[in-house]
Amino acid sequence: MGDSKVKVAVRIRPMNRRETDLHTKCVVDVDANKVILNPVNTNLSKGDARGQPKVFAYDHCFWSMDESVKEKYAGQDIVFKCLGENILQNAFDGYNACIFAYGQTGSGKSYTMMGTADQPGLIPRLCSGLFERTQKEENEEQSFKVEVSYMEIYNEKVRDLLDPKGSRQTLKVREHSVLGPYVDGLSKLAVTSYKDIESLMSEGNKSRTVAATNMNEESSRSHAVFKITLTHTLYDVKSGTSGEKVGKLSLVDLAGSERATKTGAAGDRLKEGSNINKSLTTLGLVISALADQSAGKNKNKFVPYRDSVLTWLLKDSLGGNSKTAMVATVSPAADNYDETLSTLRYADRAKHIVNHAVVNEDPNARIIRDLREEVEKLREQLTKAEAMKSPELKDRLEESEKLIQEMTVTWEEKLRKTEEIAQERQKQLESLGISLQSSGIKVGDDKCFLVNLNADPALNELLVYYLKEHTLIGSANSQDIQLCGMGILPEHCIIDITSEGQVMLTPQKNTRTFVNGSSVSSPIQLHHGDRILWGNNHFFRLNLPKKKKKKKKK
Repeated sequence: MGDSKVKVAVRIRPMNRRETDLHTKCVVDVDANKVILNPVNTNLSKGDARGQPKVFAYDHCFWSMDESVKEKYAGQDIVFKCLGENILQNAFDGYNACIFAYGQTGSGKSYTMMGTADQPGLIPRLCSGLFERTQKEENEEQSFKVEVSYMEIYNEKVRDLLDPKGSRQTLKVREHSVLGPYVDGLSKLAVTSYKDIESLMSEGNKSRTVAATNMNEESSRSHAVFKITLTHTLYDVKSGTSGEKVGKLSLVDLAGSERATKTGAAGDRLKEGSNINKSLTTLGLVISALADQSAGKNKNKFVPYRDSVLTWLLKDSLGGNSKTAMVATVSPAADNYDETLSTLRYADRAKHIVNHAVVNEDPNARIIRDLREEVEKLREQLTKAEAMKSPELKDRLEESEKLIQEMTVTWEEKLRKTEEIAQERQKQLESLGISLQSSGIKVGDDKCFLVNLNADPALNELLVYYLKEHTLIGSANSQDIQLCGMGILPEHCIIDITSEGQVMLTPQKNTRTFVNGSSVSSPIQLHHGDRILWGNNHFFRLNLPKKKKKKKKK
């Protein structure tokens, strides 16, 4: 058993446009592995603690504020080199490993974890590195199998982002005596290349965007968890025997940690915020309890893992069987001093947690054996308890039998199931009018299409809807572009492309339709770049092919 502390890194993002416009000063600096938080008010008396710089030490400090300062700047490649390479090695060695990103909304969590097409983050780099290595190392003495899951935790509910029905139904978290906490019914899909993972994540993010837009949610208000299972089989050619090591990677992008007063939240947003804060507060309590245990202050201190879905699922990653790293992202601006200080303190507590990671050698065979033994015991107990009728024993028996069934599925069956689910998911996205090949960044110049707009960068320009000569828009199944949510009628609007190449929008009677901020109740010609709002929160931008734009200019 290898005891290891949670590795903690802090990353300071560049000033955003709002902070630059406010001329807010920079209060954060980095000196090697130390973060210095300077006071906002320098006019306080010498003895006042608020006027003193606060210094925190971590495993890694990434100063990503100004790319022009070459000797100090830490880009995506350096973050991956310091954190990702180690985590990837842990997975190949058969350990459970986890990276989670914590910080206020807009501090660079999603950029660090996912990145952009030009600057990929930790998750894409880990996935591509994983397949580069499996393809290089696979031979007659060893083989690799990779499976992935992608889920979202929103308002204490779990949604499967890879299941076509996942955005509409919530899944239960259960704890099993053999397996520990797991999500019942979460799809675990077999993948054979980085391209497979890329398309699964893209489709998962599209499903997340559709669900979020329909429900008027923000991705920054939900936790996203991407899990990779790497099964490494070693063959002894002489004896004909084989053994397995299973590495599990959990990659977690947490919701924003800001306070309600800062976001101006009210009503549902406040309730949603309190649920997010419930999970993040519980995470804080778990981190504190584990830090106290590791420091020997209170070995028997209760750790409230089950007080939130998030901490329940992260149980192994925090104080359990896992090699874990945390990236805390902060703003350098004086305007965000309180949030930055709170994040730095949170990260400071996390670095004291000690995990107890063990290599998962031949775990499947052992788990199946343990499950089968438990099934036999439960059957015996059930026979004895038959007279008393015990629904709880029946449930436990069914749960264990279901888990054995899932764990004994062959690789070929898993690949076939993945293909079936992929086709079903693609059909569902296409039935909503969404193009699978494209996001707003990668589309054909010769096409006429709508692209979704969202204030949340993680959801912006992800959905592309190609327009036909006659496109029906509304919530009914018969519509070409199917939108749901507040203010959308079954038959809401029609867009026609005339033989001369003009694009005409005709709203149906009594529908909420706006073009460039003005309410529309009769047919109107649309132009390239026009912004359309349907219902309460479906925003789109129109893109016209180059030749149609030229006609318009004439």
